[in-house]
Amino acid sequence: MKTLLLIDGSSYLYRAFHAMPDLRSPDGLPTGVIYGMVTMLRRLEKEVQFDYSACIFDAKGKTFRDEMYPDYKAQRPPMPEELASQITAVHEVVQASGWPMLVVGGVEADDVIGTLASRAEAEGMKVIISTGDKDMSQLVSPSVSLVNTMTNEMLDEAGVKEKFGVPPSLIVDYLTLIGDKVDNVPGVDKCGPKTAVKWLEAYGSLDGVMAAADSVSGKVGENLRQALDWLPTGRRLITIRRDVDLAEHLTDDNLEALRHRARDLAHLAVLFKDFGFRTFYREVTEGQDLPDAPLARPAAGDLFHDEPAPGPVTAPPPERRYETVLDEAALDAWIARLMAAPVAAVDTETTSLDHMSAKLVGISFSIEPGVAAYLPLAHHYPGVPEQLPMARVLEKLRPWLESETHGKIGQNLKYDRHVFANHGIALRGVVDDTMLASYVVESHERHNMDDLARRHLGETTVTYEEICGKGAKQIGFDAVDIDTATRYAAEDADITLRLAHFFAPRLEGRLGEVYRDIELPAADVLFDMEREGVLIDRQQLVQQSHELGAAMLSLESKAYELAGQPFNLNSPKQLQEILFGKLGIDTRGVRKTATGGFSTDEEVLEKLALDHPLPKLILEYRGLAKLKSTYTDKLPQLIRQDTGRVHTNYAQAVAITGRLASSDPNLQNIPVRTAEGRRVREAFIARPGFCIVSADYSQIELRIMAHLSEDPGMLAAFAGGEDIHRATAAEVFGAGLDEVTPDQRRSAKAINFGLIYGMGAFGLASQLGIERAAAQQYIDRYFMRYPGVADYMQRTREMAREKGYVETVFGRRLYLPEIRQSNPARRAGAERAAINAPMQGTAADLIKLAMIAVQRWIRQENLASRLVMQVHDELVLEVAESELATVREALPTLMASVAELKVPLLAEVGSGASWEAAH
Repeated sequence: MKTLLLIDGSSYLYRAFHAMPDLRSPDGLPTGVIYGMVTMLRRLEKEVQFDYSACIFDAKGKTFRDEMYPDYKAQRPPMPEELASQITAVHEVVQASGWPMLVVGGVEADDVIGTLASRAEAEGMKVIISTGDKDMSQLVSPSVSLVNTMTNEMLDEAGVKEKFGVPPSLIVDYLTLIGDKVDNVPGVDKCGPKTAVKWLEAYGSLDGVMAAADSVSGKVGENLRQALDWLPTGRRLITIRRDVDLAEHLTDDNLEALRHRARDLAHLAVLFKDFGFRTFYREVTEGQDLPDAPLARPAAGDLFHDEPAPGPVTAPPPERRYETVLDEAALDAWIARLMAAPVAAVDTETTSLDHMSAKLVGISFSIEPGVAAYLPLAHHYPGVPEQLPMARVLEKLRPWLESETHGKIGQNLKYDRHVFANHGIALRGVVDDTMLASYVVESHERHNMDDLARRHLGETTVTYEEICGKGAKQIGFDAVDIDTATRYAAEDADITLRLAHFFAPRLEGRLGEVYRDIELPAADVLFDMEREGVLIDRQQLVQQSHELGAAMLSLESKAYELAGQPFNLNSPKQLQEILFGKLGIDTRGVRKTATGGFSTDEEVLEKLALDHPLPKLILEYRGLAKLKSTYTDKLPQLIRQDTGRVHTNYAQAVAITGRLASSDPNLQNIPVRTAEGRRVREAFIARPGFCIVSADYSQIELRIMAHLSEDPGMLAAFAGGEDIHRATAAEVFGAGLDEVTPDQRRSAKAINFGLIYGMGAFGLASQLGIERAAAQQYIDRYFMRYPGVADYMQRTREMAREKGYVETVFGRRLYLPEIRQSNPARRAGAERAAINAPMQGTAADLIKLAMIAVQRWIRQENLASRLVMQVHDELVLEVAESELATVREALPTLMASVAELKVPLLAEVGSGASWEAAH
């Protein structure tokens, strides 16, 4: 039996676009999609055996579905320019690689694939369709199967039934009922996959479900009856055609035209060399005697453009003009240029990475691509040229640096603001930060300047290690000779300016709002918070360290008794010998380490602690040891002598969800679930005449889940001000609100939070200490009571796989590079992240908006109170006692009004002499 391989080329294009980095050809044109297509097609050629093939792409213009339903795919954004500009080249390389290609107007690629599959099946062929589109499941038959090369998933008839709950013959009916969010095809409101399967099993088909609509009870039955007039149209939209006229596209209208061809090596060599694909070029030219050919780039533009697509946004300048400023005349000339320019890039070279102590070594500026200057101020080495006096230079620069009307561009400008503040200068007029721009546009990538330059400008920059060295031999920047320093520092300013130009057109729409309305203003607030710092009671921490040390000694003695001998509690090897050797604890189910021994990590010890006292004691000892070393011992060392405070650094461009990261010290991870951990917060205090105020969003992620899923039960619970965990317990356990027991509420809380973090029955069973079957019953009941949550989760997984990212309520994109991974464990992890990320990301956006609103209010009211910390969903303020009533009254309203969700936002406020007391 011959085999026809059909490739859904249009879905391949989007996969390649989202999966690949921003690759560029030697002349700056984007090539990531082309590279991804070549890679995927080569993999397919190696892994699938076939005789005939076709790669099918969508054609330009509307299809019969748009005529039938004007809102078809209406919510989809236009094709990204960087993808569209590569399509012509993709078509050319596909055909040169030996793949027959079809582009048929008036229909979709799916319809061409359906027609070819049916014809091949009728001619006795086996058909394999390579796609990630669930709609194609309707084509599966004894002779037709699907392969998803991104996930290594093969679907035959049994596989379709297992995945969707219905056979291929009912896929159209199934999709018609649940709708297709991706294509904007409505289904029956609130009818999710489980409901659709149940109806089709009960009534046999969509027609049977429609005929029985009057007998379907409940709200979803009412929704079914309301959808009866629409469902036939929905079915026609979802049904893939199998009768497309292909006579104009196949030689003699014969499938023999689809016989796979040999590669055109000479053509591919020209293309790969022009694209800059060196490895591919070597592969096709090695050992080949290829004729010379003109190296002309494939025509710009593509089938979706009437005119050629534009080139890259920022082309590298033809030459660099970097200047060293060593005299008054040059300084005055550059100040005049800066004052005349609407925006300029600025960068500092300093003595330290510590934002509170770093001092200036030099400053660099750039006002146009390729034009930059370095102003050395404090270089010290034998033979160093005379430099301008720092004090006089800064006073001359102060009008520009502190001007609100002269725009400043930088890379992580929060740090540079601190450096200038250390010299008594308030840097104002920040309009762009390329680190934050990258973070918003491509949260999953690296955001340092060297990587950004390489990725987006095709530039290899001079690195700090190249001029200062590494490790013990590294010198300070002040010891670098000024000529080398100019080359490095001026380049930083130049590259930063060019990156700002690159990101500007990519920060339109909702992404632009996240950047302009959230990230940039948040950086301003974080600067003030870092500058303010938080007051720490040193003596209290010293006392806590002493008490923790005593408690650890006591636990150590008890461990010796349980083990029957002294041993090093911090040695995994000795602990392993005691637990599994001397005490003979059963090793079944215990993971092995890379060296062949048995693991004694936290997860293993937690399981063993259920039955054995020593593992439980070791866990307690480790918890105290970490608390002591990380906080009670370390925090006093980080108190600055000049302020008496700890000044953490808040990093914005770290977590893809938008959450802040805190370091030196990390204030985000103080373990407050234990009494000892909570005591650490007692050492965070206020100065005389002030107190600590804590304002914390209540159950924020569950509220966001209610908003996103639009589940009626959850919406009603929050709208009514109910205890959501009690309400969930009442639903899951079938009890009245007043009858819910504390254990039932605890279980419901574990379910509520566990499911939004992607927890399954196994995890829930472990957390609640119950059988897995019982945990699965809880989860099943939960989804029966909150079907909107299940639907949301399924929709989110599908959209994540389709787009490669999910979004927060505000439009922040959270990329999931492993969502199409072939490794099942990594793919499952990405799917769990896809469900949780919009909630965690929206929570991160909300707390930043709250921070901005509170800071703006404090400034407007000219209060003495200050924001001093942000920890997850909580804001911590140091509040003047005379302003306490005002602040406590204003905070809940300010935090609740930063956004309008479908449920009310609630902020709980407490106050006290310490951070712990404020809880």
